[in-house]
Amino acid sequence: MDFVAIDFETANANRSSACALGLVEVQGGIITSEQVWLIDPEQHFDYRNIQIHGITESMVSGMPTFHELWPTIEPLLQGKQIVAHNASFDMSVLRYCLDKSLIDYPTFQYFCTYLLSKKMLQGMPSYKLNVIAEYYDIPLNHHDALDDARASATILLKLLEQEQYSGPMQLSIAHGCKIGSMFTGGYTPFSAPAKKRPKKSSPRNLLTATPTL
Repeated sequence: MDFVAIDFETANANRSSACALGLVEVQGGIITSEQVWLIDPEQHFDYRNIQIHGITESMVSGMPTFHELWPTIEPLLQGKQIVAHNASFDMSVLRYCLDKSLIDYPTFQYFCTYLLSKKMLQGMPSYKLNVIAEYYDIPLNHHDALDDARASATILLKLLEQEQYSGPMQLSIAHGCKIGSMFTGGYTPFSAPAKKRPKKSSPRNLLTATPTL
């Protein structure tokens, strides 16, 4: 039960504007290390994003750019099983940052606790990270990169425990999910099968009886 949970925050709507990264490593079902970095996105900060995560331009002044930080991050991701809540967002941030820096993609498989929660926790009002964290009584300072990564890691551990699977691969396959992957030159998204809609019953043919005179 080994995997790495990550969470990115961005400075603006551009996916290449990563300004923070939280990373939590799990080995043998136990969190063994936690790291967080502020990143200079070399882009402007939108007020809306600042309102969400509280990171400002002055806070990242003098911090490494993504390109400078990548040699530290790459060995923590390469060949690992990577987890994120709403992984489509975090994986796209990673791809856009790599593309901007003209860096080849690493190779790994990835999983999404948002989509797994939707498959496994029926009837929730929402499947946002803060809602699932509250359901499992996981402390969370939402949109803090490290807290979000830690919550995603803990949610996956709870889901694995719920159905007694040994890792995210087995759990995802059991629920019909397609495993996400990143590799040099491309990626495949993590996806979950859509819910089957109940078939509409055909209108019954009404038989009309001949009235008896």
